[in-house]
Amino acid sequence: MTMLPIIYRERCNGCGLCIDACGCHALMLVDNLITITENADCGWCLVCEIVCPTSAIACPFEIVVEDEDEK
Repeated sequence: MTMLPIIYRERCNGCGLCIDACGCHALMLVDNLITITENADCGWCLVCEIVCPTSAIACPFEIVVEDEDEK
């Protein structure tokens, strides 16, 4: 299962900043509330969470980067 951002629709003010910031085109507005698109291909960049002024988006996954020298 692909991890996707969690949307707190009750916090969304419909500003659309996250949609403009999402390079994966994984978000859209439906009835003026943010929604994850069907078959979303989230790149886990976290930008949507960062730009949201109302904390309506949370990315609860952790990105781990391994140093090639440590392998």
